Formats: sequence, structure tokens, C-alpha cells
Amino acid sequence: MTLPLVTAVAPRWEGALAGALSTSRRVHVARRCADVAELLGVVAAGVGRLAVLSADLRGVERSVIDALHEQDVLVLGVHPPGDEAAERTLRRWGLGVVVPADTGAEGLDEALARLLGEDQPATRHPDATHEEGRAEVRSTPRRSTGEGAATDTAGHGEDHAAPHPSGPAGDDETAYREGSGARDPEGSGEHDISSLAEDDQGPGSVVVVWGPTGSPGRTTVAVNLAAELADPLHPVVLVDADTYGASAAQTLAVLDEVPGVAAAARAADQGSLDRETLAGLAPEVRPGLRILTGLPRADRWPELRDVALADVLERCRGLARTTVVDVAAPLEQDEELSFDTLAPRRNGAALTALDAADRVVVVGTGDPVGLQRLVRGLDLLSACTRAERTVVVTRVRPGPVGPDPGRRIQEALDRFASVGRVHLVPEDQEALDAALLHGRALLEVRPRSAARLALAGLADVVADRVPASRRARAAAGRRWLPGRRVATA
Repeated sequence: MTLPLVTAVAPRWEGALAGALSTSRRVHVARRCADVAELLGVVAAGVGRLAVLSADLRGVERSVIDALHEQDVLVLGVHPPGDEAAERTLRRWGLGVVVPADTGAEGLDEALARLLGEDQPATRHPDATHEEGRAEVRSTPRRSTGEGAATDTAGHGEDHAAPHPSGPAGDDETAYREGSGARDPEGSGEHDISSLAEDDQGPGSVVVVWGPTGSPGRTTVAVNLAAELADPLHPVVLVDADTYGASAAQTLAVLDEVPGVAAAARAADQGSLDRETLAGLAPEVRPGLRILTGLPRADRWPELRDVALADVLERCRGLARTTVVDVAAPLEQDEELSFDTLAPRRNGAALTALDAADRVVVVGTGDPVGLQRLVRGLDLLSACTRAERTVVVTRVRPGPVGPDPGRRIQEALDRFASVGRVHLVPEDQEALDAALLHGRALLEVRPRSAARLALAGLADVVADRVPASRRARAAAGRRWLPGRRVATA
């Protein structure tokens, strides 16, 4: 019995491929689709078990392949003969079996056998391999690739010789690299990735900063946390993935003529996002800290699709020791109420970031309304991620909660949410205003302010390192006495 197969290839290859596939003993051609929309509709109706997809078909991108994999459809990739760039793109999109479009009937039959795992019993579904690889990255110790470069979803190393994307995406990325007004510590205006330290411990971690609605200070915490974690030997990438009100660029006084996160997402869709491209799209605002600026307008949210953002975050793991992601508050998934087919998800960016997170920093405000929203948000968050959570309460002051606000907030959250230790950031409007005025992090303009010291302590917890105050006390506790050295408490 043969398996039903659907095709969606460019017109110049469609006839010859369909004729060659018709002679196969393993499959029969059930439908020849003219475009991507028809392919997705046919697959959603359960017509095909396998699909043949060409890289040069209009509208083909990473999200299409992921949608096919979600329907448990095995995909055979086809690329124009001699087009190595198209072959690399298909493999980066997660296709393990790729053949030239002029392959004959015998070669196609062999490729189908590999796709079905008939000649290699250990072969697994490409999508299952991709998902297991992502889960392994999040749950196992980091291992070095030996070259400091990211590894693509199909298990192939990045090829930095891939051509730069053409068309609108390529123009945006070029304009971003040439026209960005981001601060350059050396004044050269160039993006040199040679200064990025190679991480011997393998891919970096992803820290997502999330909080319920009501301006709890997500961006302020994300920006200052990234600045506290960053140094030239331990680089950090700050990703503004807020699809409702991105503001990290304005907080750091970065002129973002082209949103870096949107350009990176387009490059990921086209299969051209490698370490060098990502570094060019993420300018360095201070030593060790790079930023992927967010969308300048909320109505551009469809440009930040969840599948592309997942690929961007995986590439960030290869670029920096830590990736700090600022996301929006809404986490609802109600698109199926308005669409009969696969629908774009405005909240998909936040949900994707939370799914990829190694740690989630949950931000709330220190007043009765903010604490109530925080308790409910923690309950909602449990359904979106299993990552370790760190709770931060900002604007802590006695006015809204009474005397000894830190103790009262801790007791309330222990009682209603069982959160354990809560990190408290005291109200320090003067220091925050000064930082916003100069477009800098608190450590640059108010290093001894109460808010900065609290956020530095949060960074110590996130990075699992000894707090600076304890290091200073340990160094000061060792002094020389005549004839011997005595360690004092």
C-alpha cells in the first residue's frame, strides 16, 4: 500500500517531479498544489502523509515547514540544481532529506526511503529531532561546539559564507547596519564580533522578563539586568520582543531606524541568520551588551512571528552567554476564535520566549493592585513555562502597603502565591529619571542608588554568582599581621 503524497514546487520543476514520483512503489501523488496556501489547506484536511516542497516556490519559509511538521507530515526538500545556498537554507529549516530538483525516479525513491527511515532504522522525524534538541539545550549542561558558533536545527554547522538576503529584508538589514545611531564605545560605527568571547561552556542561557499588565517596570528591569550581567568576557544580548509597546531602544537612547528584531526574524525565515548576521543587527551599546531593538509601532506585530523568534533566540545562544528578552504582558491564545486556519498570533512572541526560557524574571509592583495582578499572573504563567522563576517587586515604598513594606509584601506573596524569596526594588524615582534622561543604565549614572544595588543583587541571583558585597567583605576580611596572615570575619 502506498502513502499519499502532496507536492508544492515551482512550476518549472513540477511536471518532471510529479512524473518521477508517479513511478514510486512507496507513494502516490494525491494532490499537486499550486502555492503554499493550498498546500497548508490540503495538509490540514488530512490528505497527505508526505510533502515535496521546493525552496524556490513563492512564499516558502521556515513557518511553512514547521506547520507541516505540526501536522505530522514528512517533508522532502527540493532545491534548484547546483544551488548550494538553497540547499543550506532547507537544511537550516529542519529538513534532513534534501535533493536537487532534477533528481530522477530512482534518486527520488531512495530519498523517500531515507525520509521514511526504511534504510536507516535510527532515522527520526526531523521535527522530533528539532524539538528534542531544543529540550536538551534547556535541560542539560551546556556543551561547546568547539567553534563558538550556533548549530542549526538540522544538526549542520552554520556556514558564514551564506549570501546576504536580497529584497526588502536585505535592504532593511543593510540600512540598519549602516544607518543605526547606536552608541559605539570606540566611535568606529562598525560591528566587530571578534571581541565576543568564546564560551567554553557551550550555548548561552535565555532569561525572559515578564510581568502582568499595569506598567510594573518590565523594561526597566530587563535593561538594567542586561547591563549588570554584561561584560566583554560574558556578552549579553538584550532582545525587545514586546509586540504592544517596545521601548528598550528609547531607554538606552538607541536610534532604531529599522527594528533589529524584525530584521533578524526575516533573516531567520529566509534561512540566512547566522552569528555574523545577528551581530550586525544587534549593535553594541556598551562593552559586552548588544541590543536587538523592538518594533517601533504596535501594528507591525505580524513581522515578529513566533517560529522566526524561536530561531532568533537559538542563534542568540551562540552569540552571547546570556540573552535577556523583554516581552509583553498578554499571554492569551484566542486566535482560533476568529480564524478557521492557522492564524498569526500577536502573543506568540511572548509565549515562544517563555517556552525557550531557562529562567523567567516575573515583575510586579509594590502596591495592592500590582500585587493582586502579580498573584494572578503567576498562576497564568504556570501554564506557559516550566522554567525557574524569580519574582521581583518594584517601587517598594511604605505609602500603599504601610510600615515595613518589604516584610508585608513578602508575607502576602508567601501566603497567596507561595513564591519563596522575593527580590525587592525600592522606590527610587530620582535615579530612574536620571538614567532615562541620559539614556543609560543605572550602574552608569547612579551606581550607588538603592534601585541599582537591588538590581545588581538580582543579577547575582540570575547569574548564580557571589554578590559583589560578599566578595568585597571577603577581600577586606584578609589582612596581614606581623609574622602571619589572619582571616577575620
